[in-house]
Amino acid sequence: MIIQLNPDESRALLRENTLARLGCVAEGEPYVVPVHYLFEGDSIYVHSLPGRKITALRANPRACLQVDETRNEFQWWSVIASGSYEEITDPDERERVLSRLFAHLPHFTPVESAMSQADGLPETIVFRIRISTITGVSETWP
Repeated sequence: MIIQLNPDESRALLRENTLARLGCVAEGEPYVVPVHYLFEGDSIYVHSLPGRKITALRANPRACLQVDETRNEFQWWSVIASGSYEEITDPDERERVLSRLFAHLPHFTPVESAMSQADGLPETIVFRIRISTITGVSETWP
C-alpha cells in the first residue's frame, strides 16, 4: 500500500541521501539530470559547471529535486522538493557552501574550482534550490 510520508520522514530522506534528480524546464521541455546535493534548513545546495541545466535554471528558476530509495519493488520511498533556483555569488557565502558540500560529499574534492582557475575552464557555479514544498510517498516505511 502506498502511503504519504509525513514532513519529518520526507526531510529525513532528503538529509540521508546525496544523489538526486534535478528537474527543470530547458527551452520549453522537461529536463532532468542527476546531481549530488546537500540539504540544510529549507535549501538544497548544488555545485555545477556551466551547461544546459544552469542555462535552463537561469531562464526559469522553478525547479524540483527528486530523491528515492529502493530496496525492492515493494519497499521504496520517494520525495520531491520543489522551489526556486538562486545562484550564490557572494564570495564568502560561496566558499562556506562549497566547504559544507565537500564535507558532506567526502568522495568529492574541490578539483573543479582549482581546474577552472588554473586551466581557464568556466568557474564552478554554486546554487541553492530554496524549497517551497516537500512531498513524499512510500510503499513502506521502516
